[in-house]
Amino acid sequence: MSEGVVYPVERVHMVQHLGSSQRRHHCTELMADMDSLSTPHNIQISEVTCDSFRIAWEMAPEDAARVTHYFIDLSRKEGGDPSRFKHRDVPTKLVAKAVPLPMAVRGHWFLSPRTEYCVAVQTAIRQPEGGDYLVSDWSQVVEFCTGDYAMVHLQQLLEKAQGVSGRMLRFSVFYRNQHPDYFHYVRTACGGLMHPALKDNSGSHGSPINGTLQGIFLSCNTEFDTGLPPNDSPYGPLRFLIPAGYLLNPAVCLYFADFYCMYTAYHYVILVLAPAGSEGDNFCSSRLPKLDLSANPFLTYTPPQREGEEPVFCHARDVILEVLFTEPLHLDQGTVVEISGHHQLMSQSTANAKKDPSCKVCNISVGR
Repeated sequence: MSEGVVYPVERVHMVQHLGSSQRRHHCTELMADMDSLSTPHNIQISEVTCDSFRIAWEMAPEDAARVTHYFIDLSRKEGGDPSRFKHRDVPTKLVAKAVPLPMAVRGHWFLSPRTEYCVAVQTAIRQPEGGDYLVSDWSQVVEFCTGDYAMVHLQQLLEKAQGVSGRMLRFSVFYRNQHPDYFHYVRTACGGLMHPALKDNSGSHGSPINGTLQGIFLSCNTEFDTGLPPNDSPYGPLRFLIPAGYLLNPAVCLYFADFYCMYTAYHYVILVLAPAGSEGDNFCSSRLPKLDLSANPFLTYTPPQREGEEPVFCHARDVILEVLFTEPLHLDQGTVVEISGHHQLMSQSTANAKKDPSCKVCNISVGR
């Protein structure tokens, strides 16, 4: 037997009672056993965030003290086809020195929010000569999905948006453009009530409101030279106008939800207006940064300073605001007018629009 190799007692006893040729054969077999590693199994994924997770697995007890490295093969799930996940065809994406499990995989360049991944594990012993590795077989493939942006990531987006928001301009109405069929349906099928709809997946992929929060999108941007809403819209020739005070007042809460662009020079900021104590407010309060109604760089309400004065409403000039109001609105609360623009600017529509992942102004390091 080789010096320094410890064999199980019962197998050593068996070898001592064999002939020399049989002993050599069994010693070779034992060495082969010691030169192999058990396959990692029972893979467990925990503490998943938008850009990190913890991973643990089980292996033979005798391997735990010998293993020097872990190989973790991480791939995006491609259409649910497991044949696309082939360990040997791509470089291992993560090599780590052996540490106590569970092991944290954090801040990896490959991880993006709300993305499905496949992961498999291989354990290894680094050989002293030449730096080669003795490796185990790959574990089974386990699937998981990363999470939304956390509050800390949204705060980073908020700080980036603050840097480009520009000075504040006064406005007096929120507005919503749609095609005639939309307003006809609201009047005939909904009794004039516009109901909240589920937010689509436009903007940052990790925004917590995508596909989860219901609301009605409105705009408030004005032309800096006229102080009025623009004459054109990518959403339709009819415009619902509602006085700003109906939606922006001390009884509502204002939240920052996203900052993005669509391969263009101008940027969008998504804000949420939710009446205090409402279902929308409860959803946003633990997920989105809350803004001070009277002191923020995007959308403000200033109460009257003297008796007889009106509140003052202002919006940021240099970003396009998309305001999601979380409650139903009745057409009788405002008016519907036809806009005078002759073209519809469809390229500016943000419906299911994808964020430019290369923009240095509106991206943060945890993903898109």
